[in-house]
Amino acid sequence: MASPKGLVSLQWADRMHSTDRHLSRHLGTWSVQDVNALPSLSDGVLAYIHGDIHALTGLSVDPPGTAFQRKVWAALCTIPVGTTWSYAGLAKAIGQPNATRAVANANGKNPVPIVIPCHRVIASDGGLGGFSCGIQRKQWLLQHEGSLTG
Repeated sequence: MASPKGLVSLQWADRMHSTDRHLSRHLGTWSVQDVNALPSLSDGVLAYIHGDIHALTGLSVDPPGTAFQRKVWAALCTIPVGTTWSYAGLAKAIGQPNATRAVANANGKNPVPIVIPCHRVIASDGGLGGFSCGIQRKQWLLQHEGSLTG
């Protein structure tokens, strides 16, 4: 889903329910209008999936959320491709080092995964942590970007 300002959500078919709940909470009643394609957005996503791991950099996003969520999501966009941060590191980056759980929760509510790279946040012990789109997808994304081997 997109607005005139950018991508509002990016969803996998098997994960639409939770993203739809988030969107409804922040947008109220909303609807989707079919279009053939949004070339500036879909071309970037397809290029990323097919190997251009920098293709999503700079895509315009317009995710609805609380001020705290948007602060977390803005920080996520500063994590370079091919690197990971811990949830604790992300909390420190936004100036709230004691808010690790709140940061993890905001990370999980990201309606524009991959473009806002929430998959680049892992547990402090090096474990993958969670991912709203499924842990196997997170593992693939991190391997795709070269920050996880195996």
